[in-house]
Amino acid sequence: MQSINRFLYGPTPEERVRQWQTKLRSESRQLDREMRQLDLATSKARQSVKQLATKGDVKSARILAREVVRSNKQKDRLSVSKARLGSIGTQLSQQMAMIKVTGSLQKSTEIMKLSNALIKLPQISQTMREMSMEMTKAGIMEEMLEDTLDMDEDEELEDEADAEVDKVLFELTNGKLGEAGSVGTELPASENQLEDEETNRNMEKYREQLNGLLSG
Repeated sequence: MQSINRFLYGPTPEERVRQWQTKLRSESRQLDREMRQLDLATSKARQSVKQLATKGDVKSARILAREVVRSNKQKDRLSVSKARLGSIGTQLSQQMAMIKVTGSLQKSTEIMKLSNALIKLPQISQTMREMSMEMTKAGIMEEMLEDTLDMDEDEELEDEADAEVDKVLFELTNGKLGEAGSVGTELPASENQLEDEETNRNMEKYREQLNGLLSG
């Protein structure tokens, strides 16, 4: 009888909530994996920045340090998004308790607000979009979420980047690059050209790795 009802009417409210919670846990684990990858790539990039600074290649060090800054910002964003996924899970647990009292799902402005923020994150946008549609049909949300993206993020990054990059370089090189002056100023050139070329290759490799993670 239960299977017939499911065929005719679809999943029960309890089943829907459990399905959503399973999806949320899966997306949370994915964000954990991405943050670990960012940590690994950023750690290697930071070491390369130090090597570049030691060899006097301020320009390349600054380019790679900018990627480190972007990586840190992205990790913060992923961390906040993971916390939002957890908050939605908590709200759904409360919905499960209410089902036992009212027999149905209730509207939640909190879930809608959290989902609307998460839909902007490319890594989980599609999943959250699908869940929002399901929740709208189930009565938790009043309307479909708008596709609002932070289009000015790159512009904001550019405005903040120079100061942030200087700070990163100062920390990574114990103040050496802070004393070097402007972007065009270079420290004494390295005498070992082969080491310079190897460092530059590593710089490009780590930069590509970070760009791949950040664009994902």
